[in-house]
Amino acid sequence: MIRVLVVDDHAVVRSGLRLLIDAESDMTTVGEAGTVRDAIFEARSTNPDLILIDVVMPGESGIEGLPKLLHEHPDVKALVLSMQDDPRYVREAFAAGASGYVLKEAVDAEVVTAIREVAAGGRYVHPELGARLIAAEAEAARQAEADPLSDREREVLRLLALGYTNQEIAKQLFISVRTAETHRAHVMQKLRLQSRAELVRHAIAHGLLDERPA
Repeated sequence: MIRVLVVDDHAVVRSGLRLLIDAESDMTTVGEAGTVRDAIFEARSTNPDLILIDVVMPGESGIEGLPKLLHEHPDVKALVLSMQDDPRYVREAFAAGASGYVLKEAVDAEVVTAIREVAAGGRYVHPELGARLIAAEAEAARQAEADPLSDREREVLRLLALGYTNQEIAKQLFISVRTAETHRAHVMQKLRLQSRAELVRHAIAHGLLDERPA
């Protein structure tokens, strides 16, 4: 039997989810909570297998509160149920420890399927949202491959190509000399450059010497 704790700030939503869950023969609702704080106390007393949690709630959001919940209950699985269909929220939810993300607009059967999948140790993402997440990550990877440098690394590259020393770069960017040296090493590694001459050629080829500092 899958023991589910429902966490949502709307009582009507919690009641609907309870009816949905309790109608299944292999799962049951063991508790409800309207805030992350209440969920922590409720989880202590009900010992759920899975926490079904909303994103937007008063005080801490569900994503902000997940690390605390999972720290106290490391064996519990977390499934985020949200109205937010931005792939960014999916990434944040999984980074916080969630094993699944399903939209509130999903049909009842999908919510039940997601609960079973996550409770069994798997991962679940709403199909359409999963496709958008994959597309977003592919675009981010393409951009990173095209320009692997961060804004700060690009500025360090520009200054190096202009002939500045590590000490001068540190002073201009208000960073330590060690940090400037680290940025320089990362630039050389990411761009696979071996010398200052190659560095200058790269900066010229990409128009970095024409850029004004931000």
